[in-house]
Amino acid sequence: MKFRCLVCSVLLLSSVTAALADDAKLVDVDLEGLKLRLPESWEKQESSSRLRLATYKIPAAEGDREAGELAVFGQMGGSVADNLSRWISQFSSEGRESTLTMGEVEGRSYHMANVTGTYQKPDGPPVLRKTVPTPGYAMLAVIIEVEGKGNYFLKLTGPKKTVEAQAEALRKAFGGDADKEEPYEI
Repeated sequence: MKFRCLVCSVLLLSSVTAALADDAKLVDVDLEGLKLRLPESWEKQESSSRLRLATYKIPAAEGDREAGELAVFGQMGGSVADNLSRWISQFSSEGRESTLTMGEVEGRSYHMANVTGTYQKPDGPPVLRKTVPTPGYAMLAVIIEVEGKGNYFLKLTGPKKTVEAQAEALRKAFGGDADKEEPYEI
């Protein structure tokens, strides 16, 4: 009987150690009042636009040749529906799949678009509005409503496997929970 308890204790200790190790791999960031816990493997980059609060390079999933990107924005114009519609339209309508969900974390609402298909990937300076059709891409776009501060926007784009591999990490970054999200339409 004591042996079982010892084995249980070792298993419990290794589970707690693993959980602590996972937390140690997270980095706390504060982007003008938006607090996130990001994986340390998400490498901060120079932002390509002054509208971005931050840009992160997301490691490519095994088999993907290209890394993903997380762009974080604050105080953009338009309603939640306008922004979600605009992001969805960044994918060609042919073959595009999209779902919308909403959730709540710490009294704040958030809205998420999950889009896959052929992304019209920006090519060059944003002012030129040039794009390149890039099949096999995905986007997880989140709008977090923060009372008194407005909305924050997180947009994770990249090869489909890379984005899917980081979906849970993105949700954890702001406290989201896929199991508590509700589907909706705009």
